[in-house]
Amino acid sequence: MKEVSFQESKFVEKFTIFASKMGNEIHLRSLRDAFATIMPLYILAGLAVLINNTVFVWLLSGDTLTGAQYWGTVITNGTLNISSLLIAPVIGYCLSRNKGFDNPMAAAIVSLAALVVMMPNVVSVTPLEGGESVAVSGALTFGNVGTQAMFAGVIIGLIATELFVWISGIKKLQIDLGDSIPPSVGKSFNVLIPFILLLSGFGLISAVLNNVFDTNLIQMITTLIQEPLRTVTTGLVGCVILYSLGNFLWLLGIHQSVIYSSILEPLLIVNMTQNMAAYAAGEAIPNIINVALVPGFGMMGGSGSTICLLIATFLVGRNKATRGVAKMAFVPGLFNINEPVIFGYPIVYNISLIIPFILTPALGIIIAYAATAMHFMNECVVYIPWTTPPLLSGYLATAGDWRAILVQALILILGVLLYIPFVKINDVVMAKTMGEE
Repeated sequence: MKEVSFQESKFVEKFTIFASKMGNEIHLRSLRDAFATIMPLYILAGLAVLINNTVFVWLLSGDTLTGAQYWGTVITNGTLNISSLLIAPVIGYCLSRNKGFDNPMAAAIVSLAALVVMMPNVVSVTPLEGGESVAVSGALTFGNVGTQAMFAGVIIGLIATELFVWISGIKKLQIDLGDSIPPSVGKSFNVLIPFILLLSGFGLISAVLNNVFDTNLIQMITTLIQEPLRTVTTGLVGCVILYSLGNFLWLLGIHQSVIYSSILEPLLIVNMTQNMAAYAAGEAIPNIINVALVPGFGMMGGSGSTICLLIATFLVGRNKATRGVAKMAFVPGLFNINEPVIFGYPIVYNISLIIPFILTPALGIIIAYAATAMHFMNECVVYIPWTTPPLLSGYLATAGDWRAILVQALILILGVLLYIPFVKINDVVMAKTMGEE
């Protein structure tokens, strides 16, 4: 009876097909595109928060400090504090473009308009002098357009775009002015009726929610969807399970972004934006797990924390091919780029290494969580680029807490120790495979 290899098994074949379809699902792909587009703004916000609350505090005092911190405050206002206004139109653009719609800018505009239509018209504000809150009409507060409403921006952006593209495809609702007018004008009239119908519908829903139920869709999405989902997926257990499942996909040659970038990262970004806003305001930091902690402590060297694999290979590896890959991949690995390891070592279809490849990142997240919960190191409050090297990444993410370097160093050491026996096993397996060939 012919022995069936792992990659030829029916389970792998079916699971690969399922995961590939999931990775190419148009809404998840559009979410990845949208968050990648606005990521530079969050990195800028993280740097502004870091400089405002560390560098300026070290160097300045009194009115000079207050004046200098105005710089970081207005940058925060233009990035973090309008998160929902940023994400909704970008999702509209990305989703409509991925669906092949010929006017993605119109989809972006209608997504933004729909989000604002669903916001409350009366808000409570507190005067600068203090005292009781005052009800104000016709105002948008950062509480309704910022990090708290970010998930609502995602949901409304997706729904508004889907409806807009569908309605715009109905020929009877298009206004055709012929070929004698500029194309841009023709496109505008083609979407005029869809604009009217869609925003009128959203306005009707907003009015019913306000007048009958005394609420609004932003608050409902935040309370009923965002917070329960975020609590489950960004809690320690849920995060470790999802992140580990994403790393497992590499065994099948499927990028872990299928799960991480599409499902986990958007919620981790919400956590981080809340942390950054709280840190900038001098308030208690609400979230231990966020988009800086997970990659910073669970992705050192890239997926699978493969910088530990490379060090283990230098220490005990005897296979010339894998040592050659390790030498070539080490410098990119310092910046968390590990495609040479994934496909060259390889990790893909290599059962010998999948256990430490999954366990090392999980161990890193658990240790970082425990260190934060026990107040050994500060919470992560700075959104840093994912290419920031290990040790430096922990220091920057925690706004200059040197103890984060110790935590990352501990994770690196434990990760190397975890990889060492499996590197030896991999050497034996490769030697046997080469001998059979």
